[in-house]
Amino acid sequence: MSNKLSLSASDRINALLDDSSFVEVGAYVTARSTDFNMQENDTPKDGVITGYGVVNGKLVYVYSQDASVMGGAIGEMHAKKIARLYDMAIKVGAPVVGFIDCAGLRLQEATDALNAFGELYLKQTLASGVVPQITAVFGNCGGGAAIIPAMSDFTFMTSENSKLFVNSPNAFAGNNTSKLDTASADYVSKNSAMVDRVCEDDMAVIGEIKNLLEILPSNNCDMDINDTNDDPNRCIPNLDSFANNSRAMLSNIADGNEFFELGESFAKEVVIGLIKLNGMTIGCVANQVEDGNNMMSADGALRAADFVKMCDSFNIPVLTVVNTKGFEATMANEKFISDAVAKLAYSFANATVPKITLITGDAFGTAYTIMNSKSLGADVVYAWPNAKIGTMDPEMAVKIMYENEINSASDKVAKLNELKAEYTHLQSSALAAAKRGYVDDIIEPDATRKRLIAAFDMMYTKQEDRPYKKHGTI
Repeated sequence: MSNKLSLSASDRINALLDDSSFVEVGAYVTARSTDFNMQENDTPKDGVITGYGVVNGKLVYVYSQDASVMGGAIGEMHAKKIARLYDMAIKVGAPVVGFIDCAGLRLQEATDALNAFGELYLKQTLASGVVPQITAVFGNCGGGAAIIPAMSDFTFMTSENSKLFVNSPNAFAGNNTSKLDTASADYVSKNSAMVDRVCEDDMAVIGEIKNLLEILPSNNCDMDINDTNDDPNRCIPNLDSFANNSRAMLSNIADGNEFFELGESFAKEVVIGLIKLNGMTIGCVANQVEDGNNMMSADGALRAADFVKMCDSFNIPVLTVVNTKGFEATMANEKFISDAVAKLAYSFANATVPKITLITGDAFGTAYTIMNSKSLGADVVYAWPNAKIGTMDPEMAVKIMYENEINSASDKVAKLNELKAEYTHLQSSALAAAKRGYVDDIIEPDATRKRLIAAFDMMYTKQEDRPYKKHGTI
């Protein structure tokens, strides 16, 4: 038996909000369907508690499904309560936090329940890019309910009790949960970009949501800037030792060394998350050589693209940390890589928030170009002195360009090293890129924090006009 803490629907709300701040909305609503003798069932609050309160003084709207009422299944009035909450949140510009513990669609209400799902999806669509949507899965979240976290900006799950699925694991031929639990938090977090964090229990999830709300702006017109005690000019000795570990590098440069990482179990060659720099919220996209590899996958590109779009929607400036040699060469990756890379390139190019790029290691080929290069619209590009920027690894380029010279040399290794050094100096060094205007400055690693803060401060009032269009198609 698990000793991990599981809370009731009301306890979850009370744990999230500041003491005595919760104001309930729709407390007396019950199901109105009378089909299948539904009137004989007691449905207090129609299985969902809705209302608003504050988290560390910040206004938040919250709903929490009650699995003790018809399994938390979504019916007509249940969905209308949540939809009403979204209407209020959009009007005042405050985040929506949803606690999911749901048996799915309420079968007794049939088409009324289907319509309820559609109305809820509509409200989520209208709220997307206007107010942050945060969903936590504490129990079942199956069928049509699985679309709710998918349409949210951030999703959390508990490690043991939560299930997220469209089709039950037992629905797959020859499978059952003992063989492969495709609904488990472990499976979903490692095989999709759906889940941002998996936590031990309910309280751990709620604690992480509180931390996230502290970092996020309340809406798309808000800029989240707070006071900080961390020195903006703090030098960080030996930061270049983390060139292959962007997670550690970002933690070191962040205020208070706090990096709120998202989706760390999926597509590990890319790290995404949020930090504060001199009190300003910054979205970070970074290549992660140490935990993944130096080649990007389609999954990693899509994760990064979605994150950049989210940041742009909420006016969160973007820092891109580049250390990649190209794209993963596998049969599975080849099916999707061009589409995924196009989406990442579009997300960076389309974003109008301040965009700063730091090249810490290798930056080769198209993978470098689509990682918010100067040509794609980066406002400022910095590089560490040892960064390499070019079409491919200098050694590979030299072997192709000077094959005959190398083969005819008496000392092939010496000749290769000589040509490699020359090519690196002329074409692949940070200095060579800076001379051509593709890098704005070569900075010392220990000065990275203060240089980035200065650049983001300089870009704070950025405004950029684009050609009128309804929306892009990529």
